[in-house]
Amino acid sequence: MRIAVDAMGGDRAPGEVVAGTVLAAREFTDTEFLLVGDETSVKEELDQHDGGAFPSISIVHAEQVLSMDDAPIVAVRAKRNSSATVSVKLVAEGKAEAVVSAGNTGGTVAAAAVFLKSLGGIKRSGIAATFPTRFGTTTVIDVGANIHCRPIHLLHYGVMATIYAQQMLDIENPRVGLLNIGAEDRKGNELVRETRELLEGHPRVDFVGNIEGYDIHRGVCEVAVCEGFLGNVILKIAEGLSASLVDDVEERLKKAFPGDTDKYAGVVHELRRRNDAAEYGGAPLLGVDGICIIGHGSSDARAIYNALRVARGFGGKHVNEHIAEAV
Repeated sequence: MRIAVDAMGGDRAPGEVVAGTVLAAREFTDTEFLLVGDETSVKEELDQHDGGAFPSISIVHAEQVLSMDDAPIVAVRAKRNSSATVSVKLVAEGKAEAVVSAGNTGGTVAAAAVFLKSLGGIKRSGIAATFPTRFGTTTVIDVGANIHCRPIHLLHYGVMATIYAQQMLDIENPRVGLLNIGAEDRKGNELVRETRELLEGHPRVDFVGNIEGYDIHRGVCEVAVCEGFLGNVILKIAEGLSASLVDDVEERLKKAFPGDTDKYAGVVHELRRRNDAAEYGGAPLLGVDGICIIGHGSSDARAIYNALRVARGFGGKHVNEHIAEAV
């Protein structure tokens, strides 16, 4: 398998992106990695790791960088030679099977929509983010790719995330909930009410009805469907809240057991690990004809490594093929 990596994407690029790719190259010896970005900068970073002696890693020069402030349309118009766009185009041209980027999410999504096209009968792609819960995980789709949804888009999100949860998370029969302002059938706007009817009638979806925001962490379902604006707000709130709660727990334990960190250090470490986005390896953009993994903008080497791990697994389990069959 060959994976294109946006070496210039993210707050810590190219250093952490290159370091994460090196970690992956050391473990996944059957995979090739294409580091896409400014050749001089990328090579300087790569040379810091064993003199850059990694036969499975090569550099593809891209002279432009898509900044976090650039509008999504810039990726397919003004900066067609950006590292993010070139990475996507390598997949479109068959020179790579997957792309991983921790850069501008909107730009990467736009490039994927233009150059990778839609998968099968999928109308719009969606980003699927997996949330840890006491009961396992809940995958929320969409968390930022599409804020102008129609019922058919949300239906496809439910189907795609169901397949993703089955293939990648080993959940045999994931339950699907539709995020709403109440559990009652009559609640919600027209979009939600029409989507509910579609989800109820689809044979591949185990639909449990409307759910509210707090249900995401209560084990009510394994897939939560919503439009991208709401999903992104949920994602950012969850990230901030989980970090704040773990910090608060650690602070209180320090006061309860002064000078005796051995009593709780392991628990705090495990809490941070379970709630760290870096552990989950980025979120797949489901619905495009290719593998596209979106990393967090603050991704460090470990996060990039895990994103590459997810990309390998996605290809190895033929997730897109299963989605195309189900829609």
